[in-house]
Amino acid sequence: MTEYSRMAKGSYTVSGGTLGVSAPSVKVINLPFKPDFVQLINYTQAATPAQHGIPFAFWDSSVTPLTFSSVNYDTVVQVFNATPVLTTDMVRVGGGISVFSAGLSQQFGAAQQVVASTKGTTTSFQVTGHGYSVGDTVIFRGLFQSSTTGMPQMNGIPFTITTITDANNFVVNYNSNNAAYTNLSASPASAFVQKVLYPFLYVPEDNVVTAITLGNTTTITTSMYHNFEVGQQVAFRIPNAWGTTQLNSLPNVLIPGQPIYGYVVSITDNWTFVVNINSSAYTAFTTNIAVSAVPGLTFPQVVAVGDVNTGGNLITSTSALYPPPSFPTSSNRVATINGPAIRGAFVNNTSQGFIIGNAASRTDTSSWVGGSNGDIMEWRAYAHDISIP
Repeated sequence: MTEYSRMAKGSYTVSGGTLGVSAPSVKVINLPFKPDFVQLINYTQAATPAQHGIPFAFWDSSVTPLTFSSVNYDTVVQVFNATPVLTTDMVRVGGGISVFSAGLSQQFGAAQQVVASTKGTTTSFQVTGHGYSVGDTVIFRGLFQSSTTGMPQMNGIPFTITTITDANNFVVNYNSNNAAYTNLSASPASAFVQKVLYPFLYVPEDNVVTAITLGNTTTITTSMYHNFEVGQQVAFRIPNAWGTTQLNSLPNVLIPGQPIYGYVVSITDNWTFVVNINSSAYTAFTTNIAVSAVPGLTFPQVVAVGDVNTGGNLITSTSALYPPPSFPTSSNRVATINGPAIRGAFVNNTSQGFIIGNAASRTDTSSWVGGSNGDIMEWRAYAHDISIP
């Protein structure tokens, strides 16, 4: 029975994974509501039955998870056995189908101990069994080796991970290769890292600058995904301690009161872009900030400004009439649920929806609810306003 229920459906092609061999990528579906029932249909695996294939999966918020060997399971699946004959199984809580709501402020995962760090032009951290992936955003706190040494200059900066070295080590975009930084070792008591669960509450966000290459054009590296587009306008806020204050939007010595803005002329990757500002004669950017300067330290930032930035996409003869704003992932961009936006406006992306995980089913550890690379998947999601017991 329904009166104001909401429903949505869609389809996509699975990325990553091999049937019976490896798990696919996690898939995030953004919706204008948080569903209480989700159904998946893998058309590819339904059409071609093979061992380990999961053609159908279901999740219902009203069903209490079942516990087997101290593990809770909540996603019901139908899976092909070796014959192949269709049978049933379950996937653990959070690893099959799960829902999310980003809320109005940042939310964090569990704090994990930082065991050690290795300084360099990029910085590597050792965190035992971190569970992170490229594209995850993390924040550090308490990076002191002693009261006067360590890497506390990196505390509080959101970093989107660039490289996963192994299960215990990952890398972020930050140049710590100078005398102001000391490698962490032996699990300093105060040093922890947490994952930012929904880092893109607004796009584009204020970006912390971690490197600047001066020249006829200026190359900017940011700590997390910048989400900028070619042609958009940006402004800089560089405190004196970081060096390149000539980039700051005010004052303009040529036209008093007129902000100095730059235009993005190329995108190198999710962390790096180029603006059309000739910075050849500017002061070099530096991260050589003394530990003693950390109290009250303000980070260098680049922000979107003006009427033409990001937000939506240009409307052309071949584009959708009202293309939605999007936010970046490690491999592509994901559309938000927002309607048309001024390109570059800060778009509210307090997203909600559901996630198709990549955990294996309970009894067939080579079967994944998210399918296999190239599979055609259809999903249906519902939010029921009335539930009758």
